[in-house]
Amino acid sequence: MSLKTGDTFPSLTLKILGDKGPEDVTTDSLLSGKKVVLFAVPGAFTPGCSNTHLPGFVMKADEIKARGVDSIICTAVNDAFVMGAWGKAQNADEIIMLADGLGELAKAAGLDQDLSAAGLGVRSQRYAMIINDRKIELVNVDAKGVDKTSAETLLAAL
Repeated sequence: MSLKTGDTFPSLTLKILGDKGPEDVTTDSLLSGKKVVLFAVPGAFTPGCSNTHLPGFVMKADEIKARGVDSIICTAVNDAFVMGAWGKAQNADEIIMLADGLGELAKAAGLDQDLSAAGLGVRSQRYAMIINDRKIELVNVDAKGVDKTSAETLLAAL
């Protein structure tokens, strides 16, 4: 069952790339007492994610934060090193690059997908959320493209 509006975001420990390597971070610490835009992509460095999805949030980060958002989080089923390198390559300094290396967040959200037939394994679906103090206010999922999960769409919903 997928997370929906009104649900509490699950408590998990994931990874971010810190100054000395991968560091544990909890979803509770990232979301508690904060308004957050969180978006997930099937994979770092993939065409749609690198050409459209993440760049949109990089370009609109200031506008999103001006609407009362404390942080913007990008997550993918990739390790912290890959997420860190992707964030650096995309100049995503204003975005927390959250590694879901084992797909635990995607599974807990009910938004995982099996792309093994394409040689990609289990990945996250493309989704975006507005979360306020761990309560989900909006969930959008894109089966194809990035129309429902784009920075522009989330900005309009704020």
